Amino acid sequence: MRIDLHTHSTASDGTDSPAELVRNAGAAGLDVVALTDHDTVGGYTEAIAALAGLETSAPLTLVTGAELSCRIDGISMHMLAYLFDPAEPELYRERELVRDDRVPRAQGMVTRLRELGVPVTWEQVARIAGDGSVGRPHIATAMVDLGVVGSVSEAFTGEWLANDGRAYVPKHELDPFDAVRLVKGAGGVTVFAHPGAHKRGETVPDEVIGALAAAGLDGLEVDHVDHDPATRARLRLLAAEHDLLTTGSSDYHGDRKTVRLGECATDPEVYREIARRATGAVPISAV
Repeated sequence: MRIDLHTHSTASDGTDSPAELVRNAGAAGLDVVALTDHDTVGGYTEAIAALAGLETSAPLTLVTGAELSCRIDGISMHMLAYLFDPAEPELYRERELVRDDRVPRAQGMVTRLRELGVPVTWEQVARIAGDGSVGRPHIATAMVDLGVVGSVSEAFTGEWLANDGRAYVPKHELDPFDAVRLVKGAGGVTVFAHPGAHKRGETVPDEVIGALAAAGLDGLEVDHVDHDPATRARLRLLAAEHDLLTTGSSDYHGDRKTVRLGECATDPEVYREIARRATGAVPISAV
């Protein structure tokens, strides 16, 4: 079984539409794919509909989810939430707060870039984002289009859009303990996304991960392209210490990043345990 539990569509900052993502997952030979757009469930309907017309040698299963923006002690982190009830009122309200902050935040970064001499416009960024949840990758894409930087990754530096960058604007983010509580309350399962991705900025201390585990965190995303072998080994030990599940995922964004669907994968037994723990929703099969 090939299982990828972290992907993004045009509902947030990916370049594949939800339907294209489902079709590409089938073409890549995946058995299970999770749609985990940033702070939104806006891609669900299209992705589910695409399953019906999928032609693959084996049926594809879709796991509904989201990647929630969190912050603790000034450190930004992401929480993968799987198989929760998207209509649960308290979690819905918090997702809306995070989502609604994205436009003014992105506009603020465009303003800062213009003050730094970058001729980017809000209209350009909004056009790139389309109906998706606008964020830094859309601004970075605009910078690439303008020739200011050579790649999206180059825009995510201290010079521009990194957390310590000159054009960075903070966003509304959940406390991770609240995120765990809210997702659990909506019948979902929580996995800390890329917890050892040091190149993205400061990472959460192990003590906080232990406290999150005690509060109900289900797992750590260990096998990820931003984790080197030593980091993966350390995270596996940490997960074992706190009885946490370990997952692997591509964090696929379509053409915006070079990573491929299924580049990192989750063990089938771990996937089955995630599905077993969830009470808010169930995986959806193509047949």
